[in-house]
Amino acid sequence: MDYENFFGEEINKLKAEGNYRVFAELERHAGYFPDASRHIDNKKNEVTVWCSNDYLGMGQHPDVLKTMKNTIDQVGAGSGGTRNISGTSHQHVMLERELANLHSKEAALLFTSGYVANDAALSTLASQMPNSVLLSDEYNHASMIAGVRNSRAEKRIFKHNNVNHLEELLRKIEPERPKIIVFESIYSMDGDIAPIAKICDLAEKYNAMTYIDEVHAVGMYGPRGGGVAERDGQMDRITIIQGTLAKAFGVVGGYIAASEKIIDFIRSKASGFIFTTSLPPAIAAAAMASVCHVRDEGKTKREKHQERVAKLKNLLEQAGLPIMPSVSHIVPIMVGDPIICKQVTDDLLDRYGIYVQPINYPTVPKGTERLRLTPSPIHTDEDMNHLVKALVEIWGRLALQWAA
Repeated sequence: MDYENFFGEEINKLKAEGNYRVFAELERHAGYFPDASRHIDNKKNEVTVWCSNDYLGMGQHPDVLKTMKNTIDQVGAGSGGTRNISGTSHQHVMLERELANLHSKEAALLFTSGYVANDAALSTLASQMPNSVLLSDEYNHASMIAGVRNSRAEKRIFKHNNVNHLEELLRKIEPERPKIIVFESIYSMDGDIAPIAKICDLAEKYNAMTYIDEVHAVGMYGPRGGGVAERDGQMDRITIIQGTLAKAFGVVGGYIAASEKIIDFIRSKASGFIFTTSLPPAIAAAAMASVCHVRDEGKTKREKHQERVAKLKNLLEQAGLPIMPSVSHIVPIMVGDPIICKQVTDDLLDRYGIYVQPINYPTVPKGTERLRLTPSPIHTDEDMNHLVKALVEIWGRLALQWAA
């Protein structure tokens, strides 16, 4: 086999389909988010970022930066190894306590990313409980799909946010079998929200565990930023809450929060935890500073964020752009073609200094390619007006479909 030729042909196919990913080389500037510098062809120009998952700008917060710098000076750069050998630091333990507190759970467990948290926790739970069944929403994130697949347990997929279909599936499972309902609170490409209370009702009725991914909601919703489950008063009904430190908290890492026994079980059996070098202590300390700030002082940020989201949606609707329905802070705009979607984002970047990544297959189904905007509390009215004006001009120039 000609290996190099094979790989080259596969890349060419992606390019022809419009699904080849091109990464913009950006340089963020502390204290100036959402502005950044773009490096291209040995030149540098300024852009405004409209697709960051650093939803509240906490990656730039002075307390977070100061804590990270001070911790490096105190304990050094690396963690020293895996948690079970030499890599459990005081900062890891303190952060886990704060995360458990955030979600009103007995304990929490850190992972190197949200992806690893989902993969490790789900695969461990379902593989270790004999004869278990995973019931997974069809729109779940790739990390959850990986965890379900890697567990090698039986899986049943229910239609997106469809509690009637979920109950049909639950009804057909023998009552004594272990069952885990796996779903997200906010689905990040459409911006819709799961019917958490109704899912919890079914879990109680059919004696199933619930596993919720709150990565796009922690820090953003609820009185203390505990997520949509906290906002809806359902946090105590969820068996396992999974979250990230890389979005609203602005750092990196993932975690789960649950009962002490469940956390200890996964800590003791999950390969993705046991055999992975732990997060650097400075990362854990910075994340803890962010979690505490967002929890205790973040109400104003959350309110400002919701105001900015509502304003942008209103401006886009008034302009006649095909904004997709969304009840969350995710603002998707339908394009429907991968090549055109890339052309739109290239135009935004090259002509207007606006950075938005195209969302194409396999992140979303073919034919639903879109822009995904994530306004922050820091985006100004001027930023929004510039964005909407640019989109209107591009839509007209490319003769794209306007809102119905």
